[in-house]
Amino acid sequence: MGTSIDQISSVFFEEANELLDDLENQLLTLEENPEDQEVIGAIFRAMHTIKGSSGMFGFEEIQKFTHEIENAFDLVRSGEIPADNGLVSITLQARDHIRSMLGVEITDEIQAESEKLLALVHDYIDSHRKNSSAMESPVEKSVEKIATENAEASSGKENSWRIIFRPCRSIMMNGTRPELLVKELAEMGESTVIAFSDEIPPLSEINAEDCYLSWDIFLTTSKTEADIQSVFIFLDNESKVSIEKIDMETTLQKKLGEILVSRNNISRDEFNRIINEQKKIGQVLVETKAVTENQLQSALAEQEHLRKISQKKDENHASGASAAANQTIRVNSEKLDSLIDLVGEMVTFNARLAQLALEIQNPQLTAISELSERLVFGLRDTAMDMRMLPIGTIFSRFRRLVHDLSKQLNKDIDLNTEGAETELDKTVIEKLNDPLIHLIRNSADHGIETPEERIALGKDRQGIVTLTAKHAGGFVLITVADNGAGLNKDAIYKKALEKGLLKPDDNLSDQEIYEMIFKPGFSTNAVVTNVSGRGVGMDVVRKDIGSLGGTVSVETEAGKGSKFILKIPLTLAIIDGMLVQINERLFVIPLTNVEECVELAPENETEKLCTHITSRGDYLPCINMVKYFEMPQETKAGRQVVVVNDNESKIGIIVDSVIGNHQTVIKPLGELFKNVAGISGATILGDGSVALILDILRLSQIVKKIEMVEK
Repeated sequence: MGTSIDQISSVFFEEANELLDDLENQLLTLEENPEDQEVIGAIFRAMHTIKGSSGMFGFEEIQKFTHEIENAFDLVRSGEIPADNGLVSITLQARDHIRSMLGVEITDEIQAESEKLLALVHDYIDSHRKNSSAMESPVEKSVEKIATENAEASSGKENSWRIIFRPCRSIMMNGTRPELLVKELAEMGESTVIAFSDEIPPLSEINAEDCYLSWDIFLTTSKTEADIQSVFIFLDNESKVSIEKIDMETTLQKKLGEILVSRNNISRDEFNRIINEQKKIGQVLVETKAVTENQLQSALAEQEHLRKISQKKDENHASGASAAANQTIRVNSEKLDSLIDLVGEMVTFNARLAQLALEIQNPQLTAISELSERLVFGLRDTAMDMRMLPIGTIFSRFRRLVHDLSKQLNKDIDLNTEGAETELDKTVIEKLNDPLIHLIRNSADHGIETPEERIALGKDRQGIVTLTAKHAGGFVLITVADNGAGLNKDAIYKKALEKGLLKPDDNLSDQEIYEMIFKPGFSTNAVVTNVSGRGVGMDVVRKDIGSLGGTVSVETEAGKGSKFILKIPLTLAIIDGMLVQINERLFVIPLTNVEECVELAPENETEKLCTHITSRGDYLPCINMVKYFEMPQETKAGRQVVVVNDNESKIGIIVDSVIGNHQTVIKPLGELFKNVAGISGATILGDGSVALILDILRLSQIVKKIEMVEK
């Protein structure tokens, strides 16, 4: 089946959105370092790619608009205009406008916004241009000229090009990899590459940091000359590049000598004189030094390249195959979710097979079961890795948020990120965006003081919001910290009294007072603003993180700042668990929380909900799960204590027996059971029965609360 227009467009939209996300980050970086030529070049390339792609897919309005912004940054690259905060601000607006044009009909309102933004660009160029010579400004190019430049690329028509690349000897000293430039050219279409190595000296004289090669590339592609030139956008001045369009129909009729004459490698008179000697033309030309061996090879290669292209067209074969296979492919996230569901079912099936093999005690069935286990576990690990994404994919979004909040609140705020490479399940990452936005807005509005207030307090003028991620066992700890004023305990206490959330005679600790900010409708702001004050936010954060099986805690110090810590499970799909028996029922404890298993001493046997044991010198509180779940209490010898860690402290889980490890496919609980404390989900066992998964974090909180009451 052929590819539909909608499918082609969706590829363009995906790539355009990725480029726009990267463009936003580059612009924010440019604002901090206006002279960074590498960033300026990256912005120019992003605009150039969006322009070319939109023209290719027929989105002419996006193409025309982006072309103007691209030309402005061409002037920045050439040093004719500066890249100050004004240009960054305009370009950020332009970037948002390009995104708003993706996949929608261009209305009069959108067209008016385009003209408004382009007027800002033109005004900026007119007022900042350093060289006011009579040369035509690229921004003043007519729409007709733009259309002419991109007509061939938009129509998909192919042209053949002769590219002569002569890198300077020291090209690699400035970080340029010439072979990668050649590879990028070769991947633009059907290509023939000729490498010349006659400059390579004897081995004893070779300098490993010098480039001794040069190339002739013959390329047949639908790309424009500007696209080819963009490959050499950062080439040094000493290296030489020549790009010449080949008239394919005419060149195919030429013989070798005519090609050399047309390329000015030899004059026609000299050629005619030499061929009268009636030797092989190539041999004669090289022997008489009329042309070099390299020039002869290049001409022969050009002739052969065009012949192959012509032959492919005659045979109606697809041309322009990529010179290198793609290393990555795009996969619809729904397909990935479906794969994980199927892998989960296979894990459950494998558990049933293992149990059947254990019951039948057949050696052949046992061997098959063990092989199946290895294969399924390998498939599980691979599938889970496919779902893991670096959390930096959402961290990068918040630079723009902090940038805009700084201007909106008239504060000087910077965002620092750490641990962006920390990987997390994509499903979890998708659900973290809104909670993190709430926390960052809260830090910017409530936490960071104005520049004047910070200076008066002896602080740096600029406030810092720090976003950190790191692994902690089977969890990821995400911290949103600021160096602002910290939480105002008295203001929180007063507002809680006003709202009836506590009574005047309630004796609360400082931490319990701080926890009031997570109550629905709570806000200490006297004035409702566009940023905060409506009391919607912190309770939503706790609810959203709780739905992921995580927790939110707050730490604060007056005058020093606040820190919100999110504790998120690595994945919501498949985990390693420890299967335990409590009374006659089976439960699963996440293996990442398990420290050790010890036998419960007879003197520690109790019918109470909580008791204590001594383990490795630590005095550990324990929770009696039979009592907690209100099961019939039966005195059993040899009960076990599973010591678990919630990454802050240890507690003991008293169970009747420990059965062993279990691959746990997490199934969500229904609405009826979602508020049952101490249970986070369920799983299906090998015999088809259901085991509940214990929520270690919640059980730990319960134990600590009981301890506090008893004290």
